[in-house]
Amino acid sequence: MLEKLVLFLESTGFFALDWQHGLMIVIACVLLYLGIFKKYEPLLLIPISFGMLLANLPLGGVMNNPVYNAAGELTTPGGLIHYFYQGVKLGIFPPLIFLGIGAMTDFGPLIANPITLLLGAAAQLGIFLTLIGAILLGFSPEQAAAIGIIGGADGPTAIYTASILAPELLSSIAIAAYSYMALVPLIQPPIMRALTTKAEREVVMEQLRPVSKLEKILFPIVVVIITGLVVPAAVPLLGMLMFGNLLRECGLTDRLSKTAANDLNNIIVILLGTAVGASATAENFLTPRTLFIIMLGLVAFAFGTAGGVLMGKLMYYLSGGKINPLIGSAGVSAVPMAARVSQSEGQKANPNNYLLMHAMGPNVAGVIGSAVAAGILLSMLAR
Repeated sequence: MLEKLVLFLESTGFFALDWQHGLMIVIACVLLYLGIFKKYEPLLLIPISFGMLLANLPLGGVMNNPVYNAAGELTTPGGLIHYFYQGVKLGIFPPLIFLGIGAMTDFGPLIANPITLLLGAAAQLGIFLTLIGAILLGFSPEQAAAIGIIGGADGPTAIYTASILAPELLSSIAIAAYSYMALVPLIQPPIMRALTTKAEREVVMEQLRPVSKLEKILFPIVVVIITGLVVPAAVPLLGMLMFGNLLRECGLTDRLSKTAANDLNNIIVILLGTAVGASATAENFLTPRTLFIIMLGLVAFAFGTAGGVLMGKLMYYLSGGKINPLIGSAGVSAVPMAARVSQSEGQKANPNNYLLMHAMGPNVAGVIGSAVAAGILLSMLAR
């Protein structure tokens, strides 16, 4: 009986628990706290942190690879989340996420104020500065490009780029990109306040002009044709984004639009979030290279936010004070989180300030900009 008790104890996770897995469990619980109690983008942070928790429970095996015998027959099936992760690894989930984003996003603010495309472009500054920095620090050009995309605060694009250019870094890049997306409300405000004056943050912008139905229908078609011809490598992401938006705007495919924006998108978020979180095992995560990538990702995201705000300041001066530079921070492509942060900071400075719709213009431009940047890098570096 005593021998069986010993065998049982040895089969428990407590027996196999080491300090690395214990630390990862603590990190996962901290992220769950931020998602649940601090409400930092719970739709992203809760699946990611819970996947991290599951993967770091010793002997749980949720990320185990399947085992085959010499004859190629399956002897031991892989862990549950291992199969979720194939959608990340093979680049299937990111375009489907873009389909959902397109179906739930109103491009009207961007069409009404196309100059905000410049804010989305300026917010890609972090991608290219970090790419250069990563190369100088010893990463290959392919790895540096995949790391730099984190600066766009676009998890799907970062995953898609890494799966092609640097699959060996995929789990680290995915964790960094989605962590920073989830923590946008924590990271961006100090940068925004540091780069703007109170008078600039108080600016109330004029109401946007109405956008016709025809404009909204033509926009996704025209954009996908132009970008598809200029940057073919961006078609899988931008094509799905514009397809989702066309389903929304044409008025004839409500069922498809609602499915893409709600049911399908929610399913993919669950699968993608838990898979990304589960990739952060102690063995993969607690390494100098991974921690270095996370730090570079933070630098990229900070520079991206700063680039958008600084372009916003330039537009503030050129417009005679009619453009609030806070909307520049929404040029990163975390939709609609970054736009909500612009709104929040604007209302802190001026309770009568309503910047959300104005910020959605650069926010949507940031999605397009990060996908185009990824397409350019893929065109130059993909083997």
